[in-house]
Amino acid sequence: MSFFSRIFGKKEIIDYQPLADYSVFAVDMHSHLIAGIDDGSRTIEESIDLIRKYHALGFRKLITTPHIMSDAYRNTPEIILGGRDKLREAVKNEGLNIELEAAAEYYFDEGFTKFIKDKNLLTIAGKYVLFEVSYMNAPDNINKVIFDLQVAGYIPLLAHPERYPFWYQKFEEYYRLKESGVLFQLNTNSLVGYYGPEAKKIAERMVNENLVDFIGSDMHGSRHMDALQRCLGEKYLWKLAAQGVKNASL
Repeated sequence: MSFFSRIFGKKEIIDYQPLADYSVFAVDMHSHLIAGIDDGSRTIEESIDLIRKYHALGFRKLITTPHIMSDAYRNTPEIILGGRDKLREAVKNEGLNIELEAAAEYYFDEGFTKFIKDKNLLTIAGKYVLFEVSYMNAPDNINKVIFDLQVAGYIPLLAHPERYPFWYQKFEEYYRLKESGVLFQLNTNSLVGYYGPEAKKIAERMVNENLVDFIGSDMHGSRHMDALQRCLGEKYLWKLAAQGVKNASL
């Protein structure tokens, strides 16, 4: 029996061993690596440095997801895919054996609803739409937007659900969202307390209750990479590997 199978499905972690790298996950599907178009990487040199470190950590594929926000980052598919192509060329020139794709992280605003109506969305693996909501207030019309995404043929994927404080005392809302068909992407660095103790606590509970579908680095720069490297020693990352999140399928 493998050390993964001995803990599968159990809330308590026993016989824990730190992961050597992220090769069991294989794919990072949330990052901000296209230089200069959002609050992520500032230069292509910084992007290449981060990608080199991803490669050393055992990732074989990166799906970078720049912000699209009506009031801040008005990126378009053309801007994002053009940036992806330039970054791919730089990766090739560096001789890095890592696959690079691009989608987007949509902010839950009026622009997002228009993109859904027009079916003009960048997706992960042709079907998942990564979106985030405000950290301040729960969105009033989230049920309708989820329904509209599904009717349009998309699968809604909520970014970093453990970072929304308005649901901390209403954990049943996570179950309600799951029952409506929303998948959850946990930020890996939440497991080392990068976003604070409450986000870490919720992240661990979500792992314990088997609510996590994907994990992602949400990489913006070297500070996130340092935390990602530290996270290899976390028990709950090990448990996610045992549960079998969907990253490697992308």
